[in-house]
Amino acid sequence: MTGTADAARPKYPYFEEETSVDVVNARMGPDVDPRLREVMGVLVKHLHAAIKEIEPTHEEWLQGIKFLTDVGKMCSDWRQEFILLSDTLGVSMLVDAINHRRPNGATENTILGPFYVPEAPRYEHGANICLDGKGEPMVVHGRVLDTQGKPIAGALIDVWQTNDDGFYDVQQKDVQPDWNLRGVFTTDEKGEYWYRSVKPRYYPIPDDGPVGKMLAALGRHPNRAAHVHYIVSAPGYDPVITHIFAPDCRYLAEDAVFGVKDSLIADFTKVTDREKASALGFEPPFWSVEWDFVLAPKTAAA
Repeated sequence: MTGTADAARPKYPYFEEETSVDVVNARMGPDVDPRLREVMGVLVKHLHAAIKEIEPTHEEWLQGIKFLTDVGKMCSDWRQEFILLSDTLGVSMLVDAINHRRPNGATENTILGPFYVPEAPRYEHGANICLDGKGEPMVVHGRVLDTQGKPIAGALIDVWQTNDDGFYDVQQKDVQPDWNLRGVFTTDEKGEYWYRSVKPRYYPIPDDGPVGKMLAALGRHPNRAAHVHYIVSAPGYDPVITHIFAPDCRYLAEDAVFGVKDSLIADFTKVTDREKASALGFEPPFWSVEWDFVLAPKTAAA
């Protein structure tokens, strides 16, 4: 009887510190989805390794659970504190990088951010998307190209940014005009585009919740480097979700969500010529940014 009982006993029936990972992962059933088995097995493995290295007290572990509970309580239809946590720990950028490995020369991705709104107004070239009149005037122009340097006609350029006070329009429904600093442009037969806006400025991510408290405890600030968001797409090409960054921003090297990449730092040229400013409907000086987007074919991206 003893031999039969031993044969029926699982290899890891009881919890031991040394074999904790094997004990937990052995509990998964035989019909578990293979990808779920892989993901959970790796998460358990590294979570247990972290706990064994940290050796937290019961009070410290409960403090960690309370932090995650507070993160969940802060989530709502318009605010996702867990995404903010992922962003500030660099996880969002890491997942994005893994999923958007592109050929050399193609425009690099960065995070989408929480303030994208689909179906923005479509504009003709040269339109000014700044509807509240705040900020230093800026003109952005360039091309959309393929990896061989050929222009892509009919590409869509979806752009959005904060106003000069550091807020997106959806954050200030009763303050900013609807669709302020948002728009969609289409490249011409030469692959060219241009529009008018204002120079972006840095702004803080929401820091009035548990993630903000975490950043303060870690001696980190909540500021994002000054940037403009883009989604650039064309049939047959891998769409790009990206930013361009102002080179003179004080937070360029320490963006709160690790979104800055060297290849996405643009040249912002200050133009003082009154005639050029007048032709654009600006008062001098204004900022000029030339920026080309390079899309990889979907086959190459895959």
